[in-house]
Amino acid sequence: MLLNGDCPESLKKEEQAAEPPRENGLDEAEPGDETTGQEVIVIQDTGFSVKILAPGIEPFSLQVSPQEMVQEIHQVLMDREDTCHRTCFSLHLDGNMLDHFSELRSVEGLQEGSVLRVVEEPYTVREARIHVRHVRDLLKSLDPSDAFNGVDCNSLSFLSVFTDALGPSDSGKRKKGLEMDPIDCTPPEYILPGSRERPLCPLQPQNRDWKPLQCLKVLTMSGWNPPPGNRKMHGDLMYLFVITAEDRQVSITASTRGFYLNQSTAYHFNPKPASPRFLSHSLVELLNQISPTFKKNFAVLQKKRVQRHPFERIATPFQVYSWTAPQAEHAMDCVRAEDAYTSRLGYEEHIPGQTRDWNEELQTTRELPRKNLPERLLRERAIFKVHSDFTAAATRGAMAVIDGNVMAINPSEETKMQMFIWNNIFFSLGFDVRDHYKDFGGDVAAYVAPTNDLNGVRTYNAVDVEGLYTLGTVVVDYRGYRVTAQSIIPGILERDQEQSVIYGSIDFGKTVVSHPRYLELLERTSRPLKILRHRVLNDRDEEVELCSSVECKGIIGNDGRHYILDLLRTFPPDLNFLPVPGEELPEECTRAGFPRAHRHKLCCLRQELVDAFVEHRYLLFMKLAALQLMQQKAGKLENPTSLENGGPPSSESKSEDPPGPEAEREEEGSSASGLAKVKELAETIAADDSTADPRSREVIRNACKAVGSISSTAFDIRFNPDIFSPGVRFPESCQDEVRDQKQLLKDAAAFLLSCQIPGLVKDCTEHAVLPMDGATLAEVMRQRGINMRYLGKVLDLVLRSPARDQLDHVYKIGIGELITRSAKHIFKTYLQGVELSGLSAAISHFLNCFLSSYPNPVAHLPADELVSKKRNKRRKNRPPGAADNTAWAVMTPQELWKNICQEAKNYYDFSLECESVDQAVETYGLQKITLLREISLKTGIQILLKEYSFDSRHKPAFTEEDVLNIFPVVKHVNPKASDAFHFFQSGQAKVQQGFLKEGCELINEALNLFNNVYGAMHVEICACLRLLARLHYIMGDYTEALSNQQKAVLMSERVMGIEHPNTIQEYMHLALYCFASSQLSTALSLLYRARYLMLLVFGEDHPEMALLDNNIGLVLHGVMEYDLSLRFLENALAVSTKYHGPKALKVALSHHLVARVYESKAEFRSALQHEKEGYTIYKTQLGEDHEKTKESSEYLKCLTQQAVALQRTMNEIYRNGSSANIPPLKFTAPSMASVLEQLNVINGILFIPLSQKDLENLKAEVARRHQLQEASRNRDRAEEPMATEPEPAGDPEDVGSQPQAAKDPSSPSLQG
Repeated sequence: MLLNGDCPESLKKEEQAAEPPRENGLDEAEPGDETTGQEVIVIQDTGFSVKILAPGIEPFSLQVSPQEMVQEIHQVLMDREDTCHRTCFSLHLDGNMLDHFSELRSVEGLQEGSVLRVVEEPYTVREARIHVRHVRDLLKSLDPSDAFNGVDCNSLSFLSVFTDALGPSDSGKRKKGLEMDPIDCTPPEYILPGSRERPLCPLQPQNRDWKPLQCLKVLTMSGWNPPPGNRKMHGDLMYLFVITAEDRQVSITASTRGFYLNQSTAYHFNPKPASPRFLSHSLVELLNQISPTFKKNFAVLQKKRVQRHPFERIATPFQVYSWTAPQAEHAMDCVRAEDAYTSRLGYEEHIPGQTRDWNEELQTTRELPRKNLPERLLRERAIFKVHSDFTAAATRGAMAVIDGNVMAINPSEETKMQMFIWNNIFFSLGFDVRDHYKDFGGDVAAYVAPTNDLNGVRTYNAVDVEGLYTLGTVVVDYRGYRVTAQSIIPGILERDQEQSVIYGSIDFGKTVVSHPRYLELLERTSRPLKILRHRVLNDRDEEVELCSSVECKGIIGNDGRHYILDLLRTFPPDLNFLPVPGEELPEECTRAGFPRAHRHKLCCLRQELVDAFVEHRYLLFMKLAALQLMQQKAGKLENPTSLENGGPPSSESKSEDPPGPEAEREEEGSSASGLAKVKELAETIAADDSTADPRSREVIRNACKAVGSISSTAFDIRFNPDIFSPGVRFPESCQDEVRDQKQLLKDAAAFLLSCQIPGLVKDCTEHAVLPMDGATLAEVMRQRGINMRYLGKVLDLVLRSPARDQLDHVYKIGIGELITRSAKHIFKTYLQGVELSGLSAAISHFLNCFLSSYPNPVAHLPADELVSKKRNKRRKNRPPGAADNTAWAVMTPQELWKNICQEAKNYYDFSLECESVDQAVETYGLQKITLLREISLKTGIQILLKEYSFDSRHKPAFTEEDVLNIFPVVKHVNPKASDAFHFFQSGQAKVQQGFLKEGCELINEALNLFNNVYGAMHVEICACLRLLARLHYIMGDYTEALSNQQKAVLMSERVMGIEHPNTIQEYMHLALYCFASSQLSTALSLLYRARYLMLLVFGEDHPEMALLDNNIGLVLHGVMEYDLSLRFLENALAVSTKYHGPKALKVALSHHLVARVYESKAEFRSALQHEKEGYTIYKTQLGEDHEKTKESSEYLKCLTQQAVALQRTMNEIYRNGSSANIPPLKFTAPSMASVLEQLNVINGILFIPLSQKDLENLKAEVARRHQLQEASRNRDRAEEPMATEPEPAGDPEDVGSQPQAAKDPSSPSLQG
């Protein structure tokens, strides 16, 4: 049990005594220690073991923990190989049946060694269905079709294909005959450096477990269902029809007592038992009796199922879709067939009372208590679970709506206006209904409003104010339509909207109302969200006070809860895209060509930007005040006004450097004490303390005024979200405030252009962030608060950057993103005109126009296959996705690319110079396969896994058979595990201070808590596992490192995607740990896989490729494949030179690695040449006396000696012929240890002896080096520390080992 440190000690002791301690996490909790800062007590939970007696098998013991529920034991038994065929049973202790939902600690008499008996219970129809469903799941447990089809939160993982031998069991056997085993190291042609071929098939290699063992041919519901009355009274529940693998057709009765064969045939009903008259409580046992093949194959299947890593089987919290899939045979599947045609909405089997009341569930979980850690864990877990269920249900509903399977609640209206209710969720389409958004951009505004609203919901949820409720919201893009799914406020459907809104406005600010309770609730959000409480005028010219934008509506539901909805303008408007007549923007904006009119007027600044801007202003505030205080000290305060006039805009344009620690570093020495004084002073004044003297108050007041703070006694910046909102009027009395607010918005717009975008480009130049594909680039931009509509501006800045070559990868990704996003915009409207039967033809036609070199692709109209006698007239109320025009068929590649260039110009203000895909590929160095991946991921297309001939001019690349599916693209809220995150951060902090052991324990604790909230699969757990693996590796525990990293890879594949840049990173880490554990061939195949994925996702020319190729080259060097090794190392050298400049330390290391291979080949001249290059770089960068320079010079001497010795020997041979006596030459085959050492260096891993004294020396050394680097101006801020820059003691994840881009913005950041 965990308690926060705010309760008195005595109470803690009592609580500990009063109840049996609970564990906080998995079955084995790590005893954490008291963390600094927040005092947390972790009590080890005592698990215990019970004995299980099940019919027909040997008794076995099971480890359980007191806070588990009885039903969790049920789950374990249904998953175990020997008891998996039972579903309908109860557990008895001493003859008493245990309640399914009670916790084990509440069961009397249950203790270590208790015996639990499994007792078979009679079936009901529900239980029989669950049983059949479970048997079907067992039969399909190795079948990947659910993952390819994106069903039931299954997703793909291919790690096991590359690591046949990852397991503690066999690495022992391997070690003995280790270095002798010959290894086949030749990679496939397409992986070698310089290969132009980019095949698609290897993306999803065929897993040998997928050719499923056939246990049965058919298992379906029989046509004789439901049983007639007289048979019901004999206990018949339902009938099944089975064809065994031996082709025997049998009919089976499911009765209350179990399963038996009956005498019915397909056409004749005879419910009497057939022979053998065998009644079995489990369907599996019955099938074992009648089919030998079933018995044999089912056993093998279960063995395989249990051997798979659990992470390959567990469902993910949110569905991940695959954009490619192999051709699959469509098999009969009773359960799927039944699901499709029954009115099964959600998962009613598990829930009494049929459909779920989503709103009630979402709000009740928010109301759970949150005083101490166990309560918070429970609450966060419930919130997360309900959200992920709601997202799944909303996605299914949205697809049903667009596919026309749901009846509208206003069926007489035109298609665009229709609204739907399904499964207690309300669905509306993203069109401008009733000219609601007429002033904001019509349909375009109606399309972006839902995502803005979702961002608002996300933000208010994160602030988590008690008593303020938001709707469950999911935005689904499917087949060109945008659907918003929302939970329903109780009572809203019976009332008129005018009556129910008691806060805000339903007509964009003409009539506005307010409500004291809402003001009080929203006031609590105003500081964290930086929203200003302000007054507006309504249509009767009365002043109304608000604490949000006018569109934000407050409605009290019938349940008495205070809901807020329509949060689309939670954040202030972005003036760069909102031209306002008569308003001048700052010079930085006008210089960049702003303001530009956008398609809609709902452009907001991102929350990240608002936060960064306020942070920047705070630093400015501190500096101004410190400056004034120092002037006062020096008695120079004759002219205080000069400061006020030199207000923020000028100071901002001067400070080129992005805000943050860099900004203050220059003046650190002089003003550090000054800043401390200001802080103290500001706190005194804010506390309204009369001790502060008036002159100091003056200082703070001036500084506040200069930075635009709303208070004159303390730093406090807030925005009024209604400024520049059409239709909103402000009272006369507020004109000054409004003027200041307008200025603040202009400054924020300028800040985005003058600080954030240059800051992003600077980070990319220094490789502090390493985007690898469109998604990771978007991630990096959003973390800095830069909206995607600025993509053109970012690319302009990259083009103008002096380091243009070092930004080549960013430029390519940016252009690809620009092209695919523009194509997506066109595709959206294109799809809206396609009816269901023409979908695959239309999508393949679009892809041909977009990517194929074939000059004039022809679309196949759907009428080709079948001829219909009568053409039906157009109906008014067709389902949304049933347009029947064929306008899409006339699109040509020329027209599409013209539109793409136009879209790029209009939307992103960037001029693309290409009229066809081939020109784009040529001009910008893009890959067609990468463009295909990007457009598929953005639009939800799934295509057939095969090799496409994009460049053929004789036939189009895609046929309609190549388009397999179209998936929804879903946006939803991601609830967070806050406590776990704090543990994670304090763990990181400990690690960075060099306390690895303590850090490791804290991170283990964090892992426990994450598991508690998220279940087993989540992006943040992935980050946690990666860090743990790295720590174990540094502390020398390779097996633990391997096991954690294996989990991290599996999880990344399952949760983020099999070719997500993060997955590529994880593969590289795993390869390193495999190599260290002497699994060389596994390490190589993992590295080859990573290289293949990177080629597919981006191509060869990426800074991260240098690291990957160095890794591959080193491993190949280790297994003495010298020529192959050189191909990779020389490529790495070329890439490093391009991206880091020829003088960088990284390049020096690269030269050294190449030289070592030449030395092993005894080509000393080449070796000397490369090592000399490296030596020169070290000498110029680090000076003669640096140990790196000395090492290099030693190595040069050694090489020269070897070269001389070789020459002598050759001369001797020439002179004396074969009789010469030759001293044996020493050629160094590299030792594994030396290769591993180099691998650790390039991957930025530093081993430290963990004695305190060494640590102190190391810290001093690090500080000294740091000053050295500051001094050497051309310091190459490499992504991973070179051998010359040991990082602060064992900082495990430094920037390069993992691009921030590849992470969820809020996922635990692993940067040092």
